[in-house]
Amino acid sequence: MRGRLFRQLVENDKEPLSIFGTVNAYSSVLAKNNGVKSIYLSGSGVAAASFGLPDLGFTKLEDVVEDARRITSACDLPLLVDVDTGFGSLNSIQKTVKMMEKENVAAIHIEDQVDLKRCGHRPNKKLVSITEMQDRIKAAVDARIDDDFVIMARSDALAVENEEMLLERINSYIEVGADMIFPEALVSLDGYKKIAQESSVPILANITEFGKTPLFTEEQLHSAGVDMMLFPLSAFRAASRASQKVYETISKEGTQESLLDIMQTRDELYESLDYLNFEKNLDTYLENKENGNDKET
Repeated sequence: MRGRLFRQLVENDKEPLSIFGTVNAYSSVLAKNNGVKSIYLSGSGVAAASFGLPDLGFTKLEDVVEDARRITSACDLPLLVDVDTGFGSLNSIQKTVKMMEKENVAAIHIEDQVDLKRCGHRPNKKLVSITEMQDRIKAAVDARIDDDFVIMARSDALAVENEEMLLERINSYIEVGADMIFPEALVSLDGYKKIAQESSVPILANITEFGKTPLFTEEQLHSAGVDMMLFPLSAFRAASRASQKVYETISKEGTQESLLDIMQTRDELYESLDYLNFEKNLDTYLENKENGNDKET
């Protein structure tokens, strides 16, 4: 069901779908409460936020599944998950798809780097052959139960090979069943336009900060034929900088008083979590229990 909603949102021709990174359940709740329509779990986000590690293949399938489960349990927005290279063999890729579907994930993207992968905006990336990547996609497609579950193919070929090979790879991935495509680290609008002219499926642009891709606007990308804009770690970066400021300021000043204006208040937290309604139900339950009525409320 969430896969179908994700597809419907992508098919909107008026503007690219903005997909926002959420590194945990609470950030997904904040996203939904502020009008976001689709969310994303980044492999880099899992490594950094959940393990304090760089995005160099340290995390395992179970780590990503656990973070995805927490997010989809807290928020019903369609979630796109970064599954890197699929976590191993073709059997592992099929296991990945099945586990993601089980946790109500709407979509995944799988990439054509070797298993010892690098961040898409870092040097020294290496790719598997076209045939091997096609096998990854076919394994993923064959494993899904719900036809609406989205299999997106990411390619890092522009940085490793060239634009011609990127187009060849993308078309070959679509041929074997990729529902959508994710050309990583593009540097020009013309690059997206060329892909859009040749591609028969929706295109995602990764508008990550401090990377190789310029911060193109929604209007620019729409005119280039892009269907999705990904902001994988924007909120996480901002929250991390704010946290750094809090730790530094309190350590120096011995008080948090000067920081109150940048903090979410207790009431705002409670509102985001619907805290008072949960508390009311708890009070009702305890009152019923005291009166000898143990029925759940």
